[in-house]
Order: sequence, then structure tokens, then C-alpha cells
Amino acid sequence: MHLPDFPLRLGTRASPLALAQSRLVCAALEARHGFAPDRIRIVPVETTGDRVQDRPLAEIGGKALWTKELDRALLSGEVDFAVHSMKDVETALPPGIALAGVLERADPRDRLVGAESLEQIAQGALVGTSSPRRAAQLLNRRPDLRVTSLRGNVDTRLRQIAEGKLAATFLAAAGLERLGKAVGTALPLEQWLPAASQGIVGITCRADDGATRDLFEAVTHGPSLTSLLAERAVLEGLGGSCSTAVAVHAMAGAKIRLTAQLFSPDGRERVEASAFAEGDPRDLGLALAQDLLSRATPAIRASLSPVSR
Repeated sequence: MHLPDFPLRLGTRASPLALAQSRLVCAALEARHGFAPDRIRIVPVETTGDRVQDRPLAEIGGKALWTKELDRALLSGEVDFAVHSMKDVETALPPGIALAGVLERADPRDRLVGAESLEQIAQGALVGTSSPRRAAQLLNRRPDLRVTSLRGNVDTRLRQIAEGKLAATFLAAAGLERLGKAVGTALPLEQWLPAASQGIVGITCRADDGATRDLFEAVTHGPSLTSLLAERAVLEGLGGSCSTAVAVHAMAGAKIRLTAQLFSPDGRERVEASAFAEGDPRDLGLALAQDLLSRATPAIRASLSPVSR
């Protein structure tokens, strides 16, 4: 294997969670390749998504707000690879950038913070989330509740609950675990599906950088990659955006078990599809997306891209 030049420059957002994920990637490289810590240098990059916290992502550019500055740093040669929460990465990577690998998936579930269960949230209470998926899932189960936008890092969101400004919110279990915060109640997957790729840390690099791609191929967790490809293919097939309320989860073994739900933005309407099959994960995800689209109601179709409608 041809080794790249050292030190390797790891590009990441500067948030506490992003830095924790970057340290996981460093540890994986050190464990697999025996790299000394000084062979990897973490380079924090401020993203637009970190700077602009007062508006929903859908209003200001979508998921690219978490990644475009890191993509630019990669393509300009300022960093050698970038570390991401894959649920924050757009389905189609920019030209010249490739997925180099993924770590083993952590807990993919959402955690409910502020109440022991969805049923125990007080009637008519105010719940904070800026995720169209979570908002639609919640209103589908509890149409009496009110939803308000809530962005910011984990501590900011937890503070809103502690101060009584909101009755509840949702946070990814994987992120809480990586930050060492044991809060909230995990919502069972059979009742509450997560976002595509939730819990998976991914690494991108320049598409023509074979040496870096080889490094991460050796640390990639195969079943997690299979799940990621299937889930992202559902998003690709739906042609949705960051304002589309879609939940999806895959489990990869000898066969792939894939389940997805598509909601109208107000949560009133839902369609669901599932599959358990062998084969190419992308093909399976695209087929499941077509199954969902074939049964989507007009209100659901209105939230999708014109091509998918």
C-alpha cells in the first residue's frame, strides 16, 4: 500500500461532537495502521451551518451548509480527508470528492429528552426540533403537540429543556454517547425510525487520492457501509431535500433488512415500505423508494422534488 505524505490533515467542523468523531477516526487509523498520534493533524473548519443558527437549514441552503467549506478545503488541498456525520452529508457528493470509508455504526436511534415517552409529553406542549422528519413523526403520533424550530449544539438544546422553555426535544443517541451524555429515552426502532445514515461516521477524500482511499478501506466496517448505501439510495430514489420528512433504517447481514417511512410535512399522512433481500444495497434502496412513491399521497408528493412527483 502506498502511504500518503505525513502528517495527514483531517478536516472537521469545530463543534465538540465533530471533534469527538474526529478522534474516533484518528484512533481507528492508529489501531489499524499503527500510526503515531503526531501523524494526524486535526484542522477545524468553521461551516456556514455552524455560523447561522437562527433559521432552519431548508431556508438557507440545506445539508451543504455543514459540508461545503470542508469540500472546498479538500479540493484546494488544505486538508487530506474530512470527517462527517453521514446523516448531514448530501446524497450526491460534489464532483472530485469520494467516500473513502465509514466507521462501525453507533446506536442509530433518536433519544427523547424531557419526557419518559412520547405519550407522557403533556397535552398541547411545545416540542423543539428543526428536523422535518422528527416534526412529522411526532405530529403523526401526537397531533395535539406544537413544534417549534430548535437549532444549536447539544448543550444549547439541553439547556432549553432544563430551563423549561420546551417540554421535550430529540437528539441522536450516537451523538450523546460520543459526548458522554447519558440523557433521554431511546425510542425503539420499530416505533420510530431514524434519519438515513444516523450514527455513521464517514470519511471523504479527493476522488483521485488513491493512497488515502486505501488507508480508509482497511478501517471501513462492511455492514455499516452496506446499511449506509441502502439508506442513502432511498433518499436518492425519492429525490427529496432537507425539507422532506423521510425516515429509514437498514440492517445488513446475509440479507439486508430495509424499512422506510415517508410523511407529509404536517405528519397527517404516512406511507411505509420494507424489504428483506440479498443483492446490491443501492438497488434495494432505489426499489424501496419507488415503492414509497407509488403510494405517496398528494400532500406527501408536494414535499418532494418536481422530478419525483
